[in-house]
Amino acid sequence: MQLDKVVNYHKALADPTRIRLLILLADGELNGQVLAEKLGVTPATVTHHAAKLREASLINERREKNTIYFSLNDYFIKNGSNAAANLIYRTSTQKGEEQMNEEFERVRQSVIKNFFTATGQLKSIPAQLKKKLIVLEYMVSKLEKGRKYTEKDLNEFIKGFHQDFATIRREFIMHQFMFRENEIYELNPQEMWAKWETLS
Repeated sequence: MQLDKVVNYHKALADPTRIRLLILLADGELNGQVLAEKLGVTPATVTHHAAKLREASLINERREKNTIYFSLNDYFIKNGSNAAANLIYRTSTQKGEEQMNEEFERVRQSVIKNFFTATGQLKSIPAQLKKKLIVLEYMVSKLEKGRKYTEKDLNEFIKGFHQDFATIRREFIMHQFMFRENEIYELNPQEMWAKWETLS
């Protein structure tokens, strides 16, 4: 996680209402109206704070008709809490990094070989999270950085690998490989992608 991401993470948490909001969401998904009642604030205030938390990737949003539901993004909350210390102490953790990178690459290549055909078709979507993230990362690495994709464009791209484009498109968003705004999809910075290397 780069310096600006660490700073944004701590800025997002630098408000008592946002901390309380996250604590409430630790018990499960809640909509904006319920959060407003529990926090004793207006729905507009919840929307404002939720936007700050979403920008830092600390919460997820899900719309159901006219209601927006919020939930924690556990990965980024936990990852962000360690990022500052990792950034400060990283010079002392260089030892063994090369061997670790070699092992990661060996695992990555093994998963790609097992789940993709020689012609690049995805045989099946892995059930195990670690393998699924490797597969998704491999696929999004074929997208153009900075390009804005319509939903139709992205569906066509995914169909080049697998027919279940709707599931894979959702997985791209869920694991922060891409973001969607006004039905337009774009790659997130690589630092935001869910990291399979941290999983056992």
